[in-house]
Amino acid sequence: MKKIVYGLFFGDSITYGEYDGVFGGWVDILKRYALQKFHEGNGDELILFNLGIGGETTEGLLKRMPTELSARNSADGNLVFISYGANDLATKEGIQVVNPESFKDNIIKAVQHARQFSKDIYLVSVLPVSKNIDGIVVSSGKLRSNEEVILYNQILKDIAADHSLRYIDFYNAILEDKEVLLSADGVHPNEKGYGIMAEIAMPIIEKYL
Repeated sequence: MKKIVYGLFFGDSITYGEYDGVFGGWVDILKRYALQKFHEGNGDELILFNLGIGGETTEGLLKRMPTELSARNSADGNLVFISYGANDLATKEGIQVVNPESFKDNIIKAVQHARQFSKDIYLVSVLPVSKNIDGIVVSSGKLRSNEEVILYNQILKDIAADHSLRYIDFYNAILEDKEVLLSADGVHPNEKGYGIMAEIAMPIIEKYL
């Protein structure tokens, strides 16, 4: 009998796929791929849920995560992807939205929530920002720096190591060519950037198909 496994992608606008009018972002590329494989009759069914919300931080994640997990819980198993940091690390009016210590605590709490429903939990890196906005206040009033991106990614790596989780490194995949893989806002990937992210994540979901 075929299994039905759920994949839950928690995140912000980069998980949602904002600024990609071609493919809809990396999660939607994976969603279509999984659906295609199912219709081809290959293996189990993997249903992916894009639970990205623009502007969300780990504070918002913790408020909704228990409800989202219980509402989408497959008896055959669940994969949980946690993709945060780009909004947490931002500074607005001189105050960091979610400081590193709170970010670490929030991610650990999120992992504990996810563990009640899943053995397969993935932490996703924060992307680098363009040199044009690095350390600069943009129209939204937020300031982001690559120095902070590196710090928050190290927190994610450490948590992944300490809790035996998989860390998905989109940061280094985008870093070298970030000026051509990011949108004009310097934060979100463009369709090429999202495509690279999907390629990296593809082997992960293939294991469940």
